[in-house]
Amino acid sequence: MTEETLETESPAGELPVNVSADGDSRRRFGRIVEAVLFASPTPVLKQDLVGRLPIGTDIDAVLQDLQADYADRGVNLVQVGNAFAFRTAADVSASLQIDVITPRKLSRAAVETMAIIAYHQPITRAEIEEMRGVSLSRGTLDILLEAGWIRPGRRRQSPGRPSTWITSQAFLDHFALGDLADLPGVEEMKAAGLLDRQIGRVSIAIGDAADLDDDEEDEEQLYLSDMLDPDSDTPLTKENL
Repeated sequence: MTEETLETESPAGELPVNVSADGDSRRRFGRIVEAVLFASPTPVLKQDLVGRLPIGTDIDAVLQDLQADYADRGVNLVQVGNAFAFRTAADVSASLQIDVITPRKLSRAAVETMAIIAYHQPITRAEIEEMRGVSLSRGTLDILLEAGWIRPGRRRQSPGRPSTWITSQAFLDHFALGDLADLPGVEEMKAAGLLDRQIGRVSIAIGDAADLDDDEEDEEQLYLSDMLDPDSDTPLTKENL
């Protein structure tokens, strides 16, 4: 005994009407819907799913069957508004979480601050600001602390007892320095191409400005003589390099 399937004529370009209540047809239609949902990067509208099936197919019954099939699996069929999509089951989602470390370039202000601390430690925040000629933006020291390159030093024996900053062991390790005495001087940095000459000043070249973080201090540059030679009042120029 076979089950009857009703087929009627339909407009040109459309699938024929094929209404069948047997389980085999429902499973076949469910496989079509399943394939469409898996292939789509976004939830699929119910009306778009209907367009993939023969006219007259009970889409609600097909979706209910799929939801039941995936109820106990690692992914579930869920409704998002008037659309449907496969989503990770809530009870296993925690096992799929991963931590990703995203490298982030330091801003020019952070690089300059790091250089000042390295060559003038121990040094206070006020002294860093005086040397750079501008105030430190919010979070500049926090970024260096988070990187592990600086740490608090002893407080100054002066009014207010301000905190000082010094480099850490991680700073030496990151830059392959055995000791602070191994920090390069002006001539060594010039020879390595790390200095960018400008009229009346020399600044540290740290890459394409387009790659730097937006910072209101990015346009500020150090007088390299102030950074490397704390006893000199004469900025390096093209004449005295």
